[in-house]
Amino acid sequence: MANFDLVILGGGSGGYACALRAAQLGLQVVLIEKDKLGGTCLHRGCIPTKALLHAGEVADSARHSSEFGVKAEFHSMDMVAVNAYKDGVISKLHKGLQGLVKSRNITYVEGSGKLVSRDTVEVNGQRYTGKNVVLATGSYAKSLPGLEVDGKTIVTSDHAMHMTHVPKSVIVLGGGVIGCEFASVWKSFGAEVTIIEALPHLVALEDESSSKQLERAFRKRGINFELGTRFKSATKNANGVTVTLEDGKSFDVELLLVAVGRGPVSEGLGYEEQGIKMDRGYILVDEKCRTNIPGIWAVGDLIPTLQLAHVGFGEGILVAEEIAGLNPRPINYDGVPRVTYSEPEVASVGLTTAAAKAKGHEVVELNYDLAGNGKAQILKTAGSIKLVAEKNGPVLGIHMVGSRVGELLAEAQLIFNWQAEASDVAPLIHAHPTLSEAMGEAHLALAGKPLHAHG
Repeated sequence: MANFDLVILGGGSGGYACALRAAQLGLQVVLIEKDKLGGTCLHRGCIPTKALLHAGEVADSARHSSEFGVKAEFHSMDMVAVNAYKDGVISKLHKGLQGLVKSRNITYVEGSGKLVSRDTVEVNGQRYTGKNVVLATGSYAKSLPGLEVDGKTIVTSDHAMHMTHVPKSVIVLGGGVIGCEFASVWKSFGAEVTIIEALPHLVALEDESSSKQLERAFRKRGINFELGTRFKSATKNANGVTVTLEDGKSFDVELLLVAVGRGPVSEGLGYEEQGIKMDRGYILVDEKCRTNIPGIWAVGDLIPTLQLAHVGFGEGILVAEEIAGLNPRPINYDGVPRVTYSEPEVASVGLTTAAAKAKGHEVVELNYDLAGNGKAQILKTAGSIKLVAEKNGPVLGIHMVGSRVGELLAEAQLIFNWQAEASDVAPLIHAHPTLSEAMGEAHLALAGKPLHAHG
């Protein structure tokens, strides 16, 4: 039996970040991972999807090249080459991460681990005991009751990462982040795409104004969607699958992507047997990611916080620093940046208008149309920046739609997390011509001195 300061079960964003930071702080760490270091984000999530989205962006650039005075033609997608590009990105990052873990003298163990006591994880017949145990076993792609995923005709995002051809027609079941990103990818690749979403809007967790702008942009791109209608059934046939909705509508398509969210990987891992409090498979924790069992912590998609790689990363660092006695500040989840990397992108930080009002704020709003931004015109993108603020007070939320607006979140999260008021941001000079100027212009307008905006 080997003894450590930290035994970490799961080598995804939360687990490896915790391991790296803990080792940096002088703690003895063992990191256990059943698959590949980097987890879902690196191998089946964030990185591969964004590579596919970029390939789609290049395809669309070829289609529309004449608008920019460039003579080029789009012929077809070479999915073998696309996957080689994607896998090359993953491989390079994976090797870099492996090197980091090795350089920090972290004990890395490959295999399926199980919590067998309050301080011990067993893997490959070997037991690893720690003063602290950090659970970071991540999430899996969910389906719906009675909907059987076969990995060929009915697939999840895990399967969609490895498509060897472009389907002619696709139903995307779920209009959240994953669904909208894949709808965007496949439309760029040349497929006919329809999104089915039971809620009234796409990306329904975003501000309603952002959802409506994305819907308009998707209509313009020819991405179809059915909102406020529930899925009823899927029947496979010789040509693909027939999808039927509760309102009676049906669609015959080549492929059905099930993108109805992700669930926690916790079953059969010994968590409940050790008395850890759970809810629907999620481990319940306090503001420092502590479970109800002293010495056991949990981070990432395993706990009911935002299912974002950078959130798991932040939680892993938080836990390492708390164990090391640094007393880090708890994470303000409202202050976490959020992006849907479709075309156009949807990006936000802070509160929506509805959430701000529900918390009792006296809200003022400002919408800045990207039509007034020079770089947006160069890029031929449409969209806006919406500010939600306390009357005579700080900015409570920033909500953006447009190509590449995710890159503006660095400044947006500083504005929100440092509780800046519009008058604090207005004097800051933004480089011209950049999309970031739109952030400055929005705050100028909210501060009562609009330049490239009416008001």
